Amino acid sequence: MDNNAAMLKIREKHGLSVKIARELGISPQAVSGWRQIPATRVIAVERITGIPRSELRPDLYPPDKASHETKE
Repeated sequence: MDNNAAMLKIREKHGLSVKIARELGISPQAVSGWRQIPATRVIAVERITGIPRSELRPDLYPPDKASHETKE
């Protein structure tokens, strides 16, 4: 999931932006203005949403390649 896809996922879930804003102590408009989750907010957003950090910001937290390898 790229950064824009993560933001779309958050925006599609009704009320999730408001919940994130409330939990972070910022305005919902601030969350709506994010093009991607700020690096300083990734861990908190992961905790609030349950969306893994590797999906929220794969550029900062690449998925574990070992878990995707198939064993022969």
